[in-house]
Amino acid sequence: MTAPTLTSGVAIPRSASGRRTGLVLATLLTCQLMLVLDITVMNVALPRIQHDLHFSSTGLSWVMNVYTLAFGGLLLLGGRLGDLFGRRTMLIAGISLFTVASLAGGFAESAAWLLISRAAQGVGGAMAGPSVLALITTTFTEQKARLRALALFSGMSSAGFSIGLILGGVLTESLSWRWSMFINVPFGIAVVILASRLLPPAGPRKSVHLDVPGAITATSGIATLVYGFISAAERGWDAGVTLGSLSVGAVLLAAFVAVESRTAEPLLPLRLFADRNRAAAYAAMALGPMAGMSTFFFLTQYLQQVRGMNALSTGFAFLPLGLCVFAMTRLIPRVLPRFGPKYVASLGFGLMSVGLALLVWLDVDTGYFPLIFAAMSVLGLGLGMAISPLSVVIMGSVPAADAGSAGGSLQTMQQVGSALGLAVMVTVFDSATRHAAGAPRHVLVTGMTEAFGLGACIAALACAVAFTFRR
Repeated sequence: MTAPTLTSGVAIPRSASGRRTGLVLATLLTCQLMLVLDITVMNVALPRIQHDLHFSSTGLSWVMNVYTLAFGGLLLLGGRLGDLFGRRTMLIAGISLFTVASLAGGFAESAAWLLISRAAQGVGGAMAGPSVLALITTTFTEQKARLRALALFSGMSSAGFSIGLILGGVLTESLSWRWSMFINVPFGIAVVILASRLLPPAGPRKSVHLDVPGAITATSGIATLVYGFISAAERGWDAGVTLGSLSVGAVLLAAFVAVESRTAEPLLPLRLFADRNRAAAYAAMALGPMAGMSTFFFLTQYLQQVRGMNALSTGFAFLPLGLCVFAMTRLIPRVLPRFGPKYVASLGFGLMSVGLALLVWLDVDTGYFPLIFAAMSVLGLGLGMAISPLSVVIMGSVPAADAGSAGGSLQTMQQVGSALGLAVMVTVFDSATRHAAGAPRHVLVTGMTEAFGLGACIAALACAVAFTFRR
C-alpha cells in the first residue's frame, strides 16, 4: 500500500501529492511566463498601435517603457511584502490586477488609456513576480526537485522574450494588436483560480514592521535610475533629464543602503550579499540581460527594416532561440550537480558571447540561413545554460524568510540590467551611425553590428564573473 504524504495537514496518496505539486509548478510557471511575455509581446505591434491610437513618435516607446518602469521599480517592495504578508496573497492580488489591466488595455481608445493600463500591469507584475520565485524555492525543498523547478523557471524567463515576439507577431497579423493584451485574461483567471486552490495559505503572521523609509528610497531610487537609462536611450547621456535622473537615483539608492544597514527588519536584508557566490550571481544576472538586449532590440529592427520581414515572420525568426532555451532546461538538472554552477554558467555566457559575435558579420544582404539561424541557436543554448545556475546560486540556499526579497532582488537586477544595456547599446548605435557613410540601410547595419559587438563583450565579462564562483 502506498504510504500517504502530508500536504497542508491532510494525508493524501503520494501519487496525488505528485500531481498536486506538478499543478503548482505549472501554475507558477504560467504566471512567470505572463509577466515576461509582456516585456516583448507588443514590440512587433508598435506600428499598428501608433496608427490606431495616434501616438507620437517619441511617445510610442512608452508603451514598453512604462511597463518596465513600474515593474522594475516596485520589485523589491513586492518581494518583501510577500515575505511579510503571505506570498499566495501577493501572487493572487498581483495577477488579478495584471489581468484586469490587460483587459482594460485591450479596449484602449487613447494613448493615455493604454499607458495607464500598461503601468497597472507593471504594478501587478511587481506584486506577483517575486512571490513566484519564492514559492518555487519554498515548495520544492528536495534538491533534485528544486533544481528542476528553478531550471524550468529560468528557461521560461529566458525563452519568454522570444515567445513574446512570436506570439505578438501571430496575434498582430491574424487578429489585432489588442489581443496582445486580451491573451492575458484567460490565463490570468486560470492562475488566480488554481493558486487559490493549490497554494497553501500563509501561516500565522508574527507582528511585522514594514521598512517604510527603505520602501520609499528603494522604489523611488530604482524607478528614477531606470528612467534615467530610458532617457539616455532616447535623449543621450548628456541630456539634462538623463543626468538629473541618474544623479537622483544614485543618491536615493545610497540612502537606501544606509537605511538598510541600520534597520532591524530591512526591506532588503544586506546579508543576502554577504555570500560571495550569491553576490557574484547577482552581478552576472544583471550582465546577462544587458548583453541580450542587443539581440531582441536590434535584431528585430534588422529583420523588419533591413530585410523587410513582417511582424509574423520576425516573431518566428526567434523560434530557434526559444527552442534551444527550453532544450537546455531538460539538460541543466543533469549537468549542474555534476559540474557545478561555475563551469555551466561560464560556458553558457561564453556561448552567448559567441552568438552575439556571429551577428557582427551581418550586412544588408545577409539571409536568415545560415548566419542568423546559427547565432539564434547558439544564443539560445547559452541563455539556457547561463541563467539557470544563477537562479540556483541565488535561491538555492536562501533562508525561507528572505526568499521573497532574494527573488525580488534577482528580478530587479534583470530589469536594471536590461534598461542599462538598452541605453548603452542605443548610444553605441547612435555614435556609429553618425560617423558612418553610405546608403541608409548600410548605415543602420553598421550601428547594429557595433551594438552586437558590445553585447558580445558584456557577455564575456559575465563569463568571467561566473568563473569566480566557488564550487
